Amino acid sequence: MLIRLAVAQAIAAGTVRVQYRRWSKRRVKPGTWIHTPAGVIVVDAITEVDPDSLTDDDAVAAGETSIVALRRGFRGSEGDPVWRVEVSFGGEDPRIALRADDDLSDDEFAVLIGKIDRMDDRADVPWAWRTLELIRDRPAVLAADLGAVLGLERDVFKPRVRRLKALGLTESLAVGYRLSPRGEKLLDVRPSDR
Repeated sequence: MLIRLAVAQAIAAGTVRVQYRRWSKRRVKPGTWIHTPAGVIVVDAITEVDPDSLTDDDAVAAGETSIVALRRGFRGSEGDPVWRVEVSFGGEDPRIALRADDDLSDDEFAVLIGKIDRMDDRADVPWAWRTLELIRDRPAVLAADLGAVLGLERDVFKPRVRRLKALGLTESLAVGYRLSPRGEKLLDVRPSDR
């Protein structure tokens, strides 16, 4: 579920508590965490609503200027159900603190190295260490271009980078990625056979 920055900031401030989406089926469930530049947004509840019952007040409560603006933002087919998604601010994105923390013990680095090794071991073609090296060597390069270097489509490459990001190893930029301090340190301390 994508949330515009201004709306995410309003959710973080507590002035917006609901979003509306037109989806063919429910795409989130209560408890889902949505990572945004404003922090983590938590889905508290989701219910199907009659789109004809929505009013300007509903639109304003969702951070829109009017019901017309709200409906203009709907995606999907006209016949798809509309969902009312109750949201709240879950706090700062924990990955931000994680990626800055590069002061790990040898044991903590060993655990992290093991996780990266397992990602490579489970894949048909090892990708995790190569992706970290590629991002280190080519920061701020389009994901599609980085993926092409590894022979991967953008839609395969990006979720893999998100897995590394969840470990605090990479940071998203306006274009492309860079290694976080933790990611840089990991490449510095990893064994030479990786």
